Amino acid sequence: MFDSTHIEEALAWRHDLHRHPELAYRETRTSDMIARLLDSWGWQVIRGLATTGVVATMGDGNGPRIGLRADIDALPIHEVTGVDYASTIPGMMHACGHDGHTSMLLLAARQIAAEGVAGGTVTLIFQPAEEAEAGARVMIEDGLFDRFPCDAVYGIHNWPGLVPGRLAARDDAMMAAFAVFDIAISGKGGHGAMPEQSDGVIAAAARIAAAAQEIPARDLSPLTAGVLSITQIHSGSAYNICPDRAALAGTARWFDAEAGDILERRLGEVAQGIATAHGCKACIDYQRRYPATINTAPEAAIAREIGDAMGLDTTIADPSMASEDFAFMLQKVPGAYLWLGAARTGDNPGLHSASYDFNDKVLPIGAEFWVRLAQHATRG
Repeated sequence: MFDSTHIEEALAWRHDLHRHPELAYRETRTSDMIARLLDSWGWQVIRGLATTGVVATMGDGNGPRIGLRADIDALPIHEVTGVDYASTIPGMMHACGHDGHTSMLLLAARQIAAEGVAGGTVTLIFQPAEEAEAGARVMIEDGLFDRFPCDAVYGIHNWPGLVPGRLAARDDAMMAAFAVFDIAISGKGGHGAMPEQSDGVIAAAARIAAAAQEIPARDLSPLTAGVLSITQIHSGSAYNICPDRAALAGTARWFDAEAGDILERRLGEVAQGIATAHGCKACIDYQRRYPATINTAPEAAIAREIGDAMGLDTTIADPSMASEDFAFMLQKVPGAYLWLGAARTGDNPGLHSASYDFNDKVLPIGAEFWVRLAQHATRG
């Protein structure tokens, strides 16, 4: 489908983006590059949604309207891949493959422009701030679907847990909802040799950490998915001081709304109860960030149909307890979120690893899928 020169250029874009990662709402260089390329191919380019978002449209405005989304932000991780196109910015890297997602959609955009849009409208959505900063929600609040109506919207994420040649598109839940929380424990501190004169801040923190992670097993049905993980504990400053403060942080994940309510309620009850039992106080800040990513069945079926036509294995995969802000788009517009198999042979670091690197071999596969999907929507 693609000229070999165009594929090489797309790989060059990917490696350039990888060298120059940018964090949420600061993807200025990335957006400049995207807009410049799209404009050169004849797309109508609009900038500024969610600060650094780029939207591009092509078509006559009549007939089917399809949205194709790619995320563009990087992560605050120090890269250790050793590749010759490694990040040039200390403490930042594309550890989730958004550089690959962006380049896939750009390669597809070039081909779509060359072929033309026969009917309807194709809308490309280059979204900032996917990594826990809800760029999708902000783009919607800034009028994304009011200004650029879509009958269906799709997103693709590379998936190192699936081999190349796989395309997963479930008819329902793909990824979980998530929340983050901070628990601050306070009490009287004192000398480490006389703990009876202090409150049990450290003991309370340790018991909260253990008990909190048992909540899904004891308060949810074994048939209901739920995760509660303590990911940070901070306290103390010396060997001989019982501290007066401790801080815990973590994340909760769920699909079913009732399960999300139970996790939040029981975390508060457990933390408060244990803190009180140790003569301490607990203050909890619980923030729900993303809803569950739920595909609509007709659009997922279309994705599998196109994948089958490409010779991809579209066997249904299990959902993931990870989360994705594309969920906000799916709350507004029918559509599907897809996983494109991207496992590497041998060492295969997962997403968000400092050793992770997008598998370039799947870039043209993803781009071809985008082109075929756009053709399916606008040509019937």
